[in-house]
Amino acid sequence: MAEPGNDQQDEGYSQFVVLHQAALSSSGVPPLYWKSLYRKLEGEIFDAGEWFGIMQVEEMEEEDEDTIEIEREQKKKPNPGNEATYKVIVTNENGLQASDPNSIFLIDHAWTYRVEHARRQLMEVPGLLHRMANLMGMEFHGEVPDEGVVEDVLTEMWKYNQTYQLSQGSAEEKVPVWYIMDEFGSRIQHSDEPSFVTAPFYYIPQQLAFTILWPLRDISNGEEVSRDFTYGESDPLLRNCLLLPWQPLDLSHIDCRTPEPAETHYQSIFEENKETLPHPVEPPLHDKSKIFKIYTDMQQVLNAVDHPRFVFTNEEKEADILFNFSHIKDYKKLSTERPHVLLSQFPCENLLTVKDCLASISRRVGGAEGPKWLPRTFNLKTELPQFIGYFKQREQRGEDNHWICKPWNLARSLDTHVTTSLPYIIRQRESTPKVVSKYIENPVLFHRDDVGMVKFDIRYVVLLRSVRPLKLYVYDVFWLRFANRPFTLDDLDDYEKHFTVMNYAPGVQLKQVHCDEFITLFEKQYPDYPWKSTQDEIFKTFRELFQAACSKPAPLGICDYPLSRAVYAIDLMLKWETDQKGKRMMQPQILEVNFNPDCARACKYHPTFFNDIFSTLYLDETQNCHVTEIL
Repeated sequence: MAEPGNDQQDEGYSQFVVLHQAALSSSGVPPLYWKSLYRKLEGEIFDAGEWFGIMQVEEMEEEDEDTIEIEREQKKKPNPGNEATYKVIVTNENGLQASDPNSIFLIDHAWTYRVEHARRQLMEVPGLLHRMANLMGMEFHGEVPDEGVVEDVLTEMWKYNQTYQLSQGSAEEKVPVWYIMDEFGSRIQHSDEPSFVTAPFYYIPQQLAFTILWPLRDISNGEEVSRDFTYGESDPLLRNCLLLPWQPLDLSHIDCRTPEPAETHYQSIFEENKETLPHPVEPPLHDKSKIFKIYTDMQQVLNAVDHPRFVFTNEEKEADILFNFSHIKDYKKLSTERPHVLLSQFPCENLLTVKDCLASISRRVGGAEGPKWLPRTFNLKTELPQFIGYFKQREQRGEDNHWICKPWNLARSLDTHVTTSLPYIIRQRESTPKVVSKYIENPVLFHRDDVGMVKFDIRYVVLLRSVRPLKLYVYDVFWLRFANRPFTLDDLDDYEKHFTVMNYAPGVQLKQVHCDEFITLFEKQYPDYPWKSTQDEIFKTFRELFQAACSKPAPLGICDYPLSRAVYAIDLMLKWETDQKGKRMMQPQILEVNFNPDCARACKYHPTFFNDIFSTLYLDETQNCHVTEIL
């Protein structure tokens, strides 16, 4: 007869597997170790000290090219010097067998944080700066946080950082978490032929994250514990790129041109999105008296549309117009079963609204360098070597190297980073998929009486009526967003200096200026630059963008489905450039294109906003609507 304790343990283990099997399998943890891992997590057993030890080592000097490059990088560091080098070795006299079910170990995390909170935590959390400085080999014994040491830690931490991301929760909660393993885990060095594997593991019952360590083979007493910092990557060039934070190499010779990707690139994106293309349909002809039934899941639309030719229905099947926030995927089915229903989306519009795709299609205008109206952008997943080559070449020429990393498909500046640090950017590739774009170091600024000269961006609402023929309208009112602190190219983690999205940040001032007032103030501040000329240049930019996006058939371009219509918000800034005659000019810079944008401010201050949009898109009536046709 089994003991009750064993039954409970078996039941607990079964529950553990139910909760964690997907995570364990995706991390490649052999099932041999799962039961022991459960036991150690449940009992909080950190027994690595019984098997391993940390050894300080002196490295032999080898004056090869790689060593010279490493020394060159070391001299750039805030505190150049001879850092102590450590390695972890097996100290158990019998070694360690990979076949032993107990050969899996927990590593604690010394610091877990999100990047935007790092500086504040180092300044405010007692003992944190001291521990991090010592872990990273910096001498710091002070009681009061030292801003110089904080800066050094923020620079060096990208050699120690690891990351994971929660799969559930709000957009804010799903922003990647970064962590630094304890002194034991942080001393495990890289090897191309590693003896161990590590993986982050989130233990759901305690809502705690650990790193787990297990062997790849039998390890003898005295052998080094190593892991592959680029685990899972086999391409030699990419491995060298990803190892750059630890093993500097001269990669300035890499060809940094980024031509538009091949057709197969777009095909794979299309398949990944699980979209289907619609069948060709003949758009229905409606007389001028028809009243259209709208089905929508958007409260702003329900509250705002009161045009006499539109009514709402709760029955999706009887609707003439589907105006939905959620993405349509099966256009093929929709075009077959409901070939007369009008939509608020275009097939393949993600080519505009996802940042890596936006950069790709824009190269149809500007070639491998991209157009002058889009900051130079690289896809960190597919164009990392080209980016590193470009970064290094700019560095050698003494050119500005401020960059901004953005997730492909998040808005509101979430998980967005401004930096001059190449290791920082390279390590971003390990979290959510990102692009890196040249940060606008010379923006046109706006003088706020209460603050001074600040960054600002502009949001235009753009209406795509059709692809063939290409018909594009811009709403006549645009919206401004302002930073709250004077712009300078420092304090790169100061959100209120470098970002303008303030309406989602709690306790942060939101400066609002109507576009009419803005134009008056802007022309006072820049009397040589009439707003109409600037806006003409902005509209030219929009035309070029949509011509590029619609120039190829789907899935290489936006699909010309005649029943589709769409509303997009384009966010842009202005930057200073010099024309061929040496005169300073304002060059629009598109930042992103948003699908189904938040129109709360538009509805609040312009009650006819959605009536104008619906009249333009679905009735083809623009008279008395606040829109301008630009294509």
